Amino acid sequence: MITSDQLKEIKERCNALNRYLDIDGKQMQYEEEQLRTHDPDFWNDQKAAEAQMKKVKELEKWLNGYKEVASLTEELQLAFDFYKDELVTEEEVDAAYRKVLEAIEALELKNMLRDEADNMDCVLKINSGAGGTESQDWASMLMRMYLRYAETHGYKTTISNLQEGDEAGIKTCTIEILGDYAYGYLKGENGVHRLVRVSPYNAQGKRMTSFASVFASPLVDDTIEVKVDMSCVSWDTFRSSGAGGQNVNKVESGVRLRYQYKDPYTGEEEEILIENTETRDQPKNRENAMQHLKSILYDKELQHRNEEKAKVEAGKKKIEWGSQIRSYVFDDRRVKDHRTNFQTSDVNGVMDGKIDGFIKAYLMEFSSKDE
Repeated sequence: MITSDQLKEIKERCNALNRYLDIDGKQMQYEEEQLRTHDPDFWNDQKAAEAQMKKVKELEKWLNGYKEVASLTEELQLAFDFYKDELVTEEEVDAAYRKVLEAIEALELKNMLRDEADNMDCVLKINSGAGGTESQDWASMLMRMYLRYAETHGYKTTISNLQEGDEAGIKTCTIEILGDYAYGYLKGENGVHRLVRVSPYNAQGKRMTSFASVFASPLVDDTIEVKVDMSCVSWDTFRSSGAGGQNVNKVESGVRLRYQYKDPYTGEEEEILIENTETRDQPKNRENAMQHLKSILYDKELQHRNEEKAKVEAGKKKIEWGSQIRSYVFDDRRVKDHRTNFQTSDVNGVMDGKIDGFIKAYLMEFSSKDE
């Protein structure tokens, strides 16, 4: 059974959220922005209208999130009072406490996501490191981990590119993860992930170390202007790999986009390579590849504006020993993040998408520094 001090703490955290989030200010802003959508000429400029609707929905989500916390806090107070009159059980009071605590922690965590791109969808790219089949199998395990994470949190996912491994696993994949603050929560996954296990692909049963890299970028939409120099773009087409038989793709629907990028700040040049095999419609795949290019270019611009993010990005260049952000040691039943020192023994849970503890630790370590 919770104590009166625990109840008091919940009420204080609820009041603190009201102040941090400036709920009264957001309510006024919401009403003003909502009023603009009632203009008879509102939809004449569709792009501007969509941006405005996005702003209104964003404010509405914050207000609804706080309303839920306030309502659950009130319910906990009632349950606590009713227990004194023997109208509810200890278990019911404790259940109400757990429910409001979960809602408060979720809103507190979301409040840490204040960067410009945090509320955007996410493009997650996973590349296997050196080491052949073992690394390719590890990359496919990471892909499943993120797909399970997304599913658990109600995000919509699309695999826009997938190259299967030579014997097992994958060489690379690109996943679009769509939903509230998908990029904000997953931006800390940027970097090299290291696996240590007894390999099922090694006849001697040796302990093997494998690497895979994860790149997270915000997925831009039509409301964000990103300049692409079309003179730097070139295209190739190829046949998407299929299951064979009647399903084999007989036309070159897969597209490969190459972009000769020159950093406007440093003058450094690099080739950006994007492949898309999402559909059997080549024009649609071209459109998707171009959207991914815009997402990458937008992310590069953000890196210059956001010093903290630049530090995170800097560790991604090479997949090798020593540059990893997190180690997954299966034999010792331990997953540890080397940036925050957060660790867990629930290896199976982590590989099934339960990475919230790592995400929260990362945001608390790095996002709070900007406040």
